[in-house]
Amino acid sequence: MGHASRAWTLRLAVAVAALPAAADIAFERIAVPPHVYAGGWEHFVGGGVAVFDCDGDSLPEVAAAGGTNPVAFLRNRGAMAFEAGAFPTVTGATGLYPLDIDGDGALDLVVLRVGPNLFLRGDGACGFAPHDFGGLPDGGDAWTTAFSAAWLGGDRPTLAFGTYVDRADPEGPFGTCDANLLVRPDGTGWRATRLEPGFCALSALFSDEDRDGAPTLRLSNDRHYYVRGGAEQIYDPALGRFLGPGDGFDAPSIWGMGIASRDVTGDGRPDLALTSMGDQLVMLSTPEGHEPAPFALGTAAQRPHTGDDGRPSTGWHAAWGDVDRDGDADLFIAKGNVDQMPGMAMADPNNLLRNDGGVFVEVAARAGIATTDRSRGAALADLDGDGRLDLVVVNRRAPWEVWRNVTPGGASLSVDLRGGDGNTRAVGAWVEVRTDAGVQVQEMTVGGGHAGGVAGPLHFGLGAAIAADLRVRWPDGTLGAWRTVEPGRVRIER
Repeated sequence: MGHASRAWTLRLAVAVAALPAAADIAFERIAVPPHVYAGGWEHFVGGGVAVFDCDGDSLPEVAAAGGTNPVAFLRNRGAMAFEAGAFPTVTGATGLYPLDIDGDGALDLVVLRVGPNLFLRGDGACGFAPHDFGGLPDGGDAWTTAFSAAWLGGDRPTLAFGTYVDRADPEGPFGTCDANLLVRPDGTGWRATRLEPGFCALSALFSDEDRDGAPTLRLSNDRHYYVRGGAEQIYDPALGRFLGPGDGFDAPSIWGMGIASRDVTGDGRPDLALTSMGDQLVMLSTPEGHEPAPFALGTAAQRPHTGDDGRPSTGWHAAWGDVDRDGDADLFIAKGNVDQMPGMAMADPNNLLRNDGGVFVEVAARAGIATTDRSRGAALADLDGDGRLDLVVVNRRAPWEVWRNVTPGGASLSVDLRGGDGNTRAVGAWVEVRTDAGVQVQEMTVGGGHAGGVAGPLHFGLGAAIAADLRVRWPDGTLGAWRTVEPGRVRIER
């Protein structure tokens, strides 16, 4: 265990000893139109969900990949009432990510597919139509399973597409990972670069992990198919190459499925949750990079926490979020066997690891969300505007789940950013929220998770605070002034 981990564990132990008893986290299941992520081996992975407000009413809609079934789309009518909405018929989808590609203020959708990806232009009223955004490459016949985006200069985003096994390789599937794709704005069009070697990416995230103002691209890769010689990867767009040990990046080799990024240690830099088979790998930030969290932190979630299936778990989507609004980010992990892998748990309940001042405690069963279908994508988002993070879970070959958070107590702040110069959602901004309990920091990103993400306000639990100070470091590095805000939702414009 490194020095930083030892110091962090000691500090957490002292903090937990002083904590009052926490209220139980509770969810209730909401009835929604049925949807199943279905398909054969090409849909063993994927099953992502996008949560985003497509009509500006502050009530986010939900779209979920269907595999061989069509994409599902739910209109949000308020008070946790959802109805099936009009949407293009799209099959073969593995995941979806919302972002404003063309800078017109309306959120668009990138639909990842087995085969050509699809780009849907939003009209600001929850209407969507196929659009190539000036010749944006669709990936051809690739099997796309990961996505991220960042504004690296100019008014259009740089897009990263992570691919899985090369289905055309006659030597496959093992050891035949396809190259990933980096797509940059180039004049009025786009320029695509193959990122090689590829190690079967299942999650991708642009993030300014070291807070130096230059985002890098993290790829989480599935060693089940790269077999040997591969590892997690970080690509530096400014250097035009992958980072290695000489750059301070000691890449682990895991069955990488998902990435979740958020500062949970309070040092202002993002910590990481990387899902995998067996142990879920949480990486704590240090001034030199990241190091594995100590087992005592409680985040490994390596086996089922309910039932009698003692085989190792399979983690997919991970999401940090302050579910009980006490000021500490909790961790949700979607779990489920790939299909019938005999060495892995079949009855594999989802995890909700409550952050008790820095030590994590499993509470999914008590919260009522420890379901055991083959979960894949998920989202924590405030669906009804009550300040609590609700939950959506997509299951493979089983109906999806929507849960309302009914946990009592606590206050929260939702920060809705609006940027300029084409980056209308201020992707790359950092938001700091300060109360007597300390300072929380979050980065506005597009990507991560497993095959889906949330485009919406950044959510901060405030505990018993009746006000908070807030400031924004905008993507261009400009630091805004501190302002005092009350709990609720606040919109900050550049």
